[in-house]
Amino acid sequence: MEVSAVPKSPAPGTTAVLLLNLGTPDAPDVGAVRRYLREFLSDPRVLDMNSIGRALLLHGVILRTRPRKTAAAYASVWTSAGSPLLVESQKLRDALTQELGEPFQVELGMRYGQPSIRSGLSRLLETQPERLVVVPLFPQYTNAATGSALARVFELLGQGPWKTLPPVHTVPAFFDDSGFLEAWAAIGCERIQSFAPDHVLFSYHGVPERQIRPLDTTGQHCLAKPDCCEALSAANRACYRAQCFATTRGLVDALRLGDTPASVSFQSRLGRTPWIRPYTDLVVGELAQQGVRRLAVLCPAFVADNLETLEEIDIRLRSQWSELGGEDMLLVPCPNAHPTWTRALANLIRRHG
Repeated sequence: MEVSAVPKSPAPGTTAVLLLNLGTPDAPDVGAVRRYLREFLSDPRVLDMNSIGRALLLHGVILRTRPRKTAAAYASVWTSAGSPLLVESQKLRDALTQELGEPFQVELGMRYGQPSIRSGLSRLLETQPERLVVVPLFPQYTNAATGSALARVFELLGQGPWKTLPPVHTVPAFFDDSGFLEAWAAIGCERIQSFAPDHVLFSYHGVPERQIRPLDTTGQHCLAKPDCCEALSAANRACYRAQCFATTRGLVDALRLGDTPASVSFQSRLGRTPWIRPYTDLVVGELAQQGVRRLAVLCPAFVADNLETLEEIDIRLRSQWSELGGEDMLLVPCPNAHPTWTRALANLIRRHG
C-alpha cells in the first residue's frame, strides 16, 4: 500500500526573509548586458508607456545602441568577485543572517537577473516558515523599483507551486529611519570631516516627473511650487522626491554638517522627457562657478554601491568635476554590509515582521 508523505512541519517561530534589490548583468560584456537590459526595460513600470511604443523604443533603439556603452561602464567597476552590487548584496545577506540568528532564514532575490526572486522564494518556502518578511532594499519608494519588485513577489506567490503560504509582511520605505541615517553617519562623519568639503551634495537616482505627479492625491502640490518638498505632508508623503529631501534633512543632522553647505540633486536621467530636478551633472557646474573646489558626494538612494555610484559618480562625475576646475571630490561609500547598517536592517525586519 502506498503511504502519503507527511508534510514537513515548520520550525517554531521560523521567519523567512527575502531581500530584494534591482539586479545586475551576469558579466560585463555586450551579450550579458543586452539580456539584462531587455529584461529590465521590458518592465512596464520602468518604461511606462504603451506596449507598442515600449517595444519600438527598446528593440528599435535601446538594444541596438546602449549595450556596448553600458558593458564598458560595467567593465570599469567589475571586480574579481563579480558585479559590485551583487557582491555587496550577498555580503549584506550573510551579515544579516549572522545578526538575526535563529530562527531567521535570509535569501536574496534580484528583480532582474540572478539570483532571481523566484529562486529566493523557493529556497525560503520549501522550509515552510511561519512568516515571510519581504525587504525591498530601496530607501525611498518608487513604483519602478519598489513597486515592481513587490509586484513580482506577489505574482510568484500566486503562481505556486506552494500548497500553503505563510503570512507575508513587507518592510516599508525607510528613508527617514533613524538606523538608516545612523549607518550613513557611521560611514560618512569621519570621512567628511577629514576631507573638509566646501559643499556636500546628496545625489539621488532620478525618475521621470510623470511617475511622481500621480502620487499627489490633491493634484495641487507635487512640482507645483519650488518648495514642494521642503516638508512632508499628506499630499507628498508618498512622493519619491519629497522622501529624498526628507532623507537629506535627516542626514545633514546625522552627519553633523553644521555650517557646511549641502544640496540635493538627481542623477541617471534617460531620454528627453522631464525628470525630477535639479540634475546632478548641471548642479556641479553651478557649484564650480560659485567657487566650490572640494566636493563631497553621497548617494542615499542606494544601500549598496553599484554602477550608478562607482561609475557614474566616482568615475564620470569625478572627471567632470576635475574639468570644471574642482580641486578634489570625495564619494562617501554606501552602507553596504557595514555593521551599523546590518543592525539597523535587522531591527527593521524585527519591527515589521
